[in-house]
Amino acid sequence: MERTAMIPVPMGVSAFCAALSAGLAVWHWADRGSVSRRAELLFGGGAGGPAVAGARGKAAPAWERAATAARKRLTASPKEWFCLPVAAVLALWGESVLPLVAGAVAVPLVRRWLRAGERRRVAERRAEAVRGLCDVLVGELRAGAQPAEGLTTAVRAVGVDLDGSETAPVVAAARFGGDVPAALREVARLPGAEGLVGVAACWRVAVDGGAGLAAGLERLGGTLRARRDQQDSLRAQLAGAWSTVVVLALLPLVGLAMGWAMGADPMGVLLHTPAGLSCLVVGGLLEAAGFWWAGRIVRSGSAS
Repeated sequence: MERTAMIPVPMGVSAFCAALSAGLAVWHWADRGSVSRRAELLFGGGAGGPAVAGARGKAAPAWERAATAARKRLTASPKEWFCLPVAAVLALWGESVLPLVAGAVAVPLVRRWLRAGERRRVAERRAEAVRGLCDVLVGELRAGAQPAEGLTTAVRAVGVDLDGSETAPVVAAARFGGDVPAALREVARLPGAEGLVGVAACWRVAVDGGAGLAAGLERLGGTLRARRDQQDSLRAQLAGAWSTVVVLALLPLVGLAMGWAMGADPMGVLLHTPAGLSCLVVGGLLEAAGFWWAGRIVRSGSAS
């Protein structure tokens, strides 16, 4: 009996197909959960609403509850831990433990980078909330409200972007006749809320000197908006530089992919030969230094 010859599949192809299948499964899983949540919000009732309960029946199957719980844990887990599955795939592809070590080292670095981005976004939301507070307070004062009442209304209006624990001293000082400028300057120490220093100065001048509070806040709001427009313009001008930095950082990976496509074994050479390990270490250090230096140049340009 003749036996059919089997074509051996390279290890890299198997690892790539496994990673692609896992990624598609996770994407489909997360997208299914988001569609379900959107449907629940659209048709009302949430997780226990009448529309959803009637569609699902009295109780969901055990496997569906387990899948939902696992999906929630996956989406709630810190994103930096996704470095480990990627490192595991690379370790299987290159048949070496070095990618696992690199993935473990990358976890705290990625965590630091993600937290820095989150702090920057929170600061931007605070700055936008301060501008909104000035606009709402000016509108309240123009409508005839008292300064303390107008400030309380303005703080409540922007309470989505300003934490209640941050603005509670300001509201208490405005309601009970406390030192409102001191409370505003205390909140202004938070990143992004520096514009409240101007609000405190306008409040102090209006109380002590009798000047118009609405006029000063209107000028302050215009100044803050002009600063925001300047930062947006600068960020748009630096977008090309950031794109260049990212492209240069990804070129080594493109070279590895081209070598693998041409039938070579770049992972084997890099991870299992002395010359490859030396090139990997030197190239990694040069890549990190170049990426850090280019990012420093772009950040210094955005800060100036």
